[in-house]
Amino acid sequence: MAQKQFLFGKKNYTLMGIGAIVIALGYVLMSGGASPSPEVFNEEMFSTLRIRVAPLLVIIGFGIEVWAILAKSDK
Repeated sequence: MAQKQFLFGKKNYTLMGIGAIVIALGYVLMSGGASPSPEVFNEEMFSTLRIRVAPLLVIIGFGIEVWAILAKSDK
């Protein structure tokens, strides 16, 4: 019986996991900022963390994913 081979190597899967964690962290940082009442404006919704840092983390995470797919496998 032939042994199954994975499409990518261990290094690729590790990078994919790191990229997925960075993307998830970016989405978690983007969440929140809702006001308890629709009549009250909450300035926290437009914080630097939600507007600049979190989307940058998501983009970096997707970059890591692309790098993980294109990186040479260590088979």
